Amino acid sequence: MNGKKKKYIILVGDGMGDYPLDELDGKTPLEAAGTPWMDKLAAHGVLGWVQTVPPACEPGSDIANLSLMGYDPLVYHTGRAPLEAASLGLRLQGEEVAFRCNLVHLERSEVDRFRMGSYSAGHISSDEGCELIAALNAGLKKPGLTFHPGVSYRHVLVWDGGDPTLKTRPPHDLTGQDVTEYLFDQGPLAPVVDLMRRSWPILEGHPVNVERIKQGKLPADSIWLWGQGKQPAMPSFMQQYGRRGGIISAVDLLRGIGTLLGWEILPVPGITGYLDTNYRGKAEKALAALNDEGL
Repeated sequence: MNGKKKKYIILVGDGMGDYPLDELDGKTPLEAAGTPWMDKLAAHGVLGWVQTVPPACEPGSDIANLSLMGYDPLVYHTGRAPLEAASLGLRLQGEEVAFRCNLVHLERSEVDRFRMGSYSAGHISSDEGCELIAALNAGLKKPGLTFHPGVSYRHVLVWDGGDPTLKTRPPHDLTGQDVTEYLFDQGPLAPVVDLMRRSWPILEGHPVNVERIKQGKLPADSIWLWGQGKQPAMPSFMQQYGRRGGIISAVDLLRGIGTLLGWEILPVPGITGYLDTNYRGKAEKALAALNDEGL
């Protein structure tokens, strides 16, 4: 390659497969989309299948992306939240356990039943989320318990002495389901769900949620804790493979993995991790990184 070192791009179309939709005549969005460049890559490249989630692991982006980067999740995975904590510059010490803290919307019925209305509180903005996290830190103030703001609905709780072995559940897996029994579990989960319920009066009347309701948006009326774990002991990518790397993502999970691998976090204005993200900016940054001799 003209004396230049060979470089690689891993492009992860997370969720791109999607589901068939009636309005698309039973096709998935990807089947209905125009994909000339993907078609060209498929026609001139090498295609294959790879299993990124070992049979012993719960399927999730944390497991799959560790595998894609060449790190066996059976060896290095301690939980999703510690990976996200790394993106916020947090390094867990001693008995500290990180929990992923979603801001969610719970639908409540007249008979005190609770349903997962939205795992993202209607994809609340980062600015709104930061205000609510600050209120939670003030209202749930307790030694060894600190909330850290992330992006949109995705935040992190660091709990000194928290239990990393609990069987918590991701809220996105519960969308539309009744979660009443879970929220009032009196077994090992009791300290976690008690903290979740204690967030309700703090969030319910907060100005951010009052304004969201006025605008016809879903309020973030509860936290949801899951994906907990201790600090993972991961060698850097340079130590493991003798190569440098960079990562482009708005998602704390991916940025955290990149941080732990010792990769450069490549900033792109306007990326959100959602449909309104700056796709062109991500592509342009990736192309620029290919020509960056430092990577």
